This record gives sequence, structure tokens and C-alpha cells, in this order.
Amino acid sequence: MRILVIGGVAGGMSAAARARRLDEHAEIIVFEKGKYVSFANCGLPYHVGGEIEQDSYLLLHTPDSLKAELDLDVRTEHEVISIDRDAQSVLVATPEGTETFEYDALVLSPGADAIVPPIEGMDLPEVTHLRTVDQARSLAVRAADARRAVVMGAGFIGLETAEALRHRGLEVTVVELAPQVLPPLAPEMSSLVEKELRAHGVDVRTGVAAVGVVKDPAHEGVTVNLDDGGAIGADIVVVSVGVRPSSALASEAGLEVDGRGAIVVDDQQRTTDPHIWAAGDAIAVRHGVTGQVGPVPLAGPANRQGRRAADSIMGRIDKAQPVLGTAIVRVFGETAAMTGASPRMLDMAGIDYFVVHTHPANHAGYYPGSQVLHLMGVFSPEGKLLGAQAVGPDGADKRIDVLATALRAGMDADDIAELELAYAPPFGSAKDPVNMLGFLAQNVVNGTTRTWSAKDLEWARDSALILDVRSEREYAMGHLPEALNLPHTHIREYIEGVKQIAAGRPVRVLCASGVRSYYAHRVLAQHGLDSATLDGGMFTLVESVPGLELVHGTAQPANA
Repeated sequence: MRILVIGGVAGGMSAAARARRLDEHAEIIVFEKGKYVSFANCGLPYHVGGEIEQDSYLLLHTPDSLKAELDLDVRTEHEVISIDRDAQSVLVATPEGTETFEYDALVLSPGADAIVPPIEGMDLPEVTHLRTVDQARSLAVRAADARRAVVMGAGFIGLETAEALRHRGLEVTVVELAPQVLPPLAPEMSSLVEKELRAHGVDVRTGVAAVGVVKDPAHEGVTVNLDDGGAIGADIVVVSVGVRPSSALASEAGLEVDGRGAIVVDDQQRTTDPHIWAAGDAIAVRHGVTGQVGPVPLAGPANRQGRRAADSIMGRIDKAQPVLGTAIVRVFGETAAMTGASPRMLDMAGIDYFVVHTHPANHAGYYPGSQVLHLMGVFSPEGKLLGAQAVGPDGADKRIDVLATALRAGMDADDIAELELAYAPPFGSAKDPVNMLGFLAQNVVNGTTRTWSAKDLEWARDSALILDVRSEREYAMGHLPEALNLPHTHIREYIEGVKQIAAGRPVRVLCASGVRSYYAHRVLAQHGLDSATLDGGMFTLVESVPGLELVHGTAQPANA
């Protein structure tokens, strides 16, 4: 059997390596149009920033090492330019000319192409992308002599690049068309990341687009012009506004692609041609929560897809699972991670849900080094987990990994509340943040807790008694102007006074993170008051309402 693989890196090399393990006698040829068939593309920004000092560390395998280890015939700088499905052959542009290769099975793993905005100046030498080892090498060298950089795009790679260039000492501006950085995050979680960027000197411009890059006649470098009339000087411009599937070869061969240009495959990675499989960033996958189909360019799924394609070629049945989109990024001292569906995705899909936020310590509060972890869970009305997000300096990764596993297993709030997770003071708490998320969702589902959120703020201001149950000192440091202060430890003592002040109105309770307001809410509810606790407390409210005005200083308390 002859197996041809188009494209290396994650999907293609996983397919080739798995095929060899399953069939020692197959002839396996890998064609890679670039110079490197196996490199750590996720590590590129860390070489630019100097954390990965030697670019050679990014090169995982070479044609020689793959030949020695797996007996693979790997041909770099060989570009497949056409597929003849009837003849089961491909035409390859080689350094010596063109050559035709026949196949019994063909695996497509062409990856994705960087999107180039249709604006002036994208061909200037100051403008680059960060998709290849050569681009990372060049950017690292140029950063040593540069002073100013603009990063177009505030997604994962954009923010990693911004951090890398800031580590190099450059003045960095991030420009993002969306109204927030990291658009996949919920806005209240994204704002935490934006604060971290600003705290490290990064100029963040959201809700604005670059409309052109022009040479600066007065100074060295270029000027990036924005659609709000702004202009930013730069010595380096890194374009990171997204990718699109590199599916032209498949499309020209008559294989089915979807509306976004992704190659359509079945649950064994087979395309609409029975002799051709596809894997990686170029294919369409189904989302495990929303059911929506489209490209999800992530390394983990690409590796599994390549492995599955090889299994299918060898006659093994290994059906693909839907993708959850689990992802993580470090931004200076914060980590942002996510899995499953966001509220925005669920809104677009028309799926009902509720959200809970918690702000626990990343490990036992009495153990040195404890820091706040911001955790958000999205659940169906019945309590099934639909998605989760976390932002924090430490511990976000393991919580999202646990929740991604729970999501794959179809767990609900009851299951998550009962997860038995490793505990010792340096690593977590007896009630882990993951368990706490489950407890919160349990309480909402079974009616123990009623919550209100930022979207209810204007209604609460007009129609409810807002009760701030933090300490008097916390209240004085900043509170809603309408809120009356009654520390939660005094709720029972002054319950009749609260009833008089409420005068039949609903009571909406808040505190810093939602814990004390939950305690107060339970007391109020059991004394017959229409009460609800603010989901996530002031932590979440402030991040959810940009520019929220708070009053500082003491005011008339509710127990006066």
C-alpha cells in the first residue's frame, strides 16, 4: 500500500506516524511545501520573546530523524499542486521540476492560511505574520533593534506575540476589531485579561480596525492608520487577525467544502472521496455543545484527527468525537482558559442556559501565595454543563482540564459537585473551585438560590432594594449609589428593619464575590422576602459593566 500525506506538522505527521505503527510494510511519503515538516508552531511566540532561546528547539523532527525512527519518506519543499482523483495520483512541484505520484490512500493536512486584511501596506517589509519558524526567527532578530510594535488582532497568537514583544522591551499596541480582547471569552472574563495587558504597559485599542499601513516619511518605520482617525507609529507590525482553511487543493479536486472553506469529512476523517482522508486546521468539525460545524484550528484535535485517519485507512473503526474547543493562553501573569460553549455561542445557537461565577482562592487561603481564581460555568436549565472559563494567575489550567473532562463525560451540576479531586493546601482546597462551581449550579437548579446579574442592574435600581452586605469598610471603598449597607452578620438582627425599608419591593443582595450575599439571601428568603443574590458579586459586576460608577465613603446604613 502506498499512502501519500500532504502537509506535515500536527495532523499530517500524526497520520504518517500512526500508519507506520499499524503497517510496517506500507510505503508512506509525506510532502511538505515548507522547509520544516515537524515544528512546534505553538512555541513560536516564546522564541520571539526569548523564553525559548534556540530556534532549533522548535524543530521536533527532520526528514532524516523520521526516516531513521519510522522509515518515513519525508520530502520538504515539495508542494502538491493538483489531485487527479480518477487516476488516484497527485502532481508535485519539486526543486527539480514536477513529478506525479500515485496513491492507494491520500491524507490531506494542508493547515490554514493567515488572513491578510484587504488594506494598504500589507506588503511592506515592516509587516509580518507569525506562522512559521522563519518568521519567528526574523521577528526575534528585528525585535532586538526595534522600539515600537503594533499587533493587529487580540486572539491567542496576537496576545502571545504582544507579550513576547513587550518582554523584548518594545512599546506595544494591540488593535482589535471586536469590542474586547480574546473574543471567545465572555466579556467579564476578557476584561480581566485586558487589565493585565494594560498593567504591563500594553496599549489596547478595541472596537477599532486598521485601515492601512503607510511608510512614515518623517521617521523610520510605518504608521498604522485606524478607522477611528487614530494613527500609531511602529517599527514592526504583526498581523494576527485569524486564519482560514487552506482548502484550495481539495476544492479544485472536487472534494466537498463547507461555506467557510473547510473540507467536509465523516466521523472517520474520510472526505467525499473514498480514497482521500483529511485532518487538521483545514477540516470542518462539529462542536460538542452547539452542534455547529466549522473549522476549529487547534493542535490537540489535529493530532487526534491524523491518528484517526490512519486508523481508518487501515480498516480500524475509531469514530470522531465532537470538538469542545478547549484552549488556554498565558498573558503575562494571568492565564485564561476555556472549554465548551460560551454564552455568546449559545445565544447564536438558540440554546437556553444560565451562568454562575465564583472567585475562590486557587489553593487553601491560609497557605502562602494564595491568589484569586475567576471561574465561570455555563449550564443548561436542567444543570448539564455546557461550558466553562477561567482567568487567574495560577490554577486556571487544571480547573478547565477537569471541566473539559466533565463536559466530555456529559456531567451535570450534581456530578461536578461530587468530583473527588486531589487536595493538599499548596494545590487546592477541600472544596475545590470546581466543586464550588457545581454547588452553585446545584443551588440554582433546585431553587435554593435565586441569582441576579449585570443585565438586571437597571431594573434593580428602579424597582428593588439593593442591599450591600459587605463590611462597612468595604462599602466605603466603593459601592452602588442606590445600595444600602447591612453587613451579612447583622441580617437576622435587623430583618424587620429590612422588611420596612423594602416596603414590598424585591431585595437584591450583593457582596464582593457572591458568598456572603448568598448567606444573606437564604436568610431573607426564609423570612418571606423576594430576594436574590448577585452572581459573582461586585467582582463580576464591575467587569461586566464598563465604566460602572461607584460611590466612595460611608452612607446611611440599612440598620440605622
